[in-house]
Amino acid sequence: MLSKENLNKILGYQKNEITEYHIYRMLAEVEKSPGNKKVLNDIAEDELRHYGCWRELTQRDVKPDRFKIFKYYFISRIFGLTFGVKLMEKGEEGAQVSYGRFDGLAELAGKIMKEENEHEKALLNMIDEERLQYTGSMILGLNDALVELTGALAGFTFALSDTRLIALTGAITGFAASFSMAASEYLSTKSEKSDKHPLKASVYTGTAYVLTVILLIMPYLVLDNRFVSLACTLSTAVLIIAFFNFYISVARDESFKARFLEMAGLSFGVAALSLLAGFVLRSFIGVDA
Repeated sequence: MLSKENLNKILGYQKNEITEYHIYRMLAEVEKSPGNKKVLNDIAEDELRHYGCWRELTQRDVKPDRFKIFKYYFISRIFGLTFGVKLMEKGEEGAQVSYGRFDGLAELAGKIMKEENEHEKALLNMIDEERLQYTGSMILGLNDALVELTGALAGFTFALSDTRLIALTGAITGFAASFSMAASEYLSTKSEKSDKHPLKASVYTGTAYVLTVILLIMPYLVLDNRFVSLACTLSTAVLIIAFFNFYISVARDESFKARFLEMAGLSFGVAALSLLAGFVLRSFIGVDA
């Protein structure tokens, strides 16, 4: 007979398995790719089988967590299938560790843990998602916009006095650069003769650039103090870098810390140099705008 402590643990695992079964089934129903649909359905069946294994021990039915179903279904639909499911699978890592500590159930727990690990491998190797094929293009647009525009806005902040004028100058600079980067990415992808579509690659690059430009100049449009605006812009840059690198670290199993520090270091290094350049040029030329 199970102890009360073990019974409660297993009921928790049951709830998790049946919840993820429903998540995978819902994602499979709306997935257009036949290959991805099959992977999701296969994993859903694994989750249901795991639920059945635990149920044999508890002899109880457990209802799924409706909030978790909605949460990961929504995340997967908005941010992409790979990101959503891998984020959910990462949440299972703690449960997998605790499986091995089950007194008298090590064999069953080990079997379930092995299959849980195979889920992640199946996702990594078999799910083919278009947006992940173009992450290189998004990184190019995002990184270039962050480095170039944070530096430009920092320089404009010291060279110019009016926040609206800084925003206008930054917007012109940013939008012109975004069109240039999109065109360059189109030509670059076309010359590479890769599986990526040149037009799609340029759209991903340009879109990432334009969205970053809008977010970075926004403080100058709503605030009157240019230095407070700059502080808000730099804070926004940190949040953009953190969010995007978290996304990449989950979807592509890469190091968050290394990528974050690299991008943040480049952006703030250029911003610091541009601040100095703006101050020196304003003093040297004698402009008071």
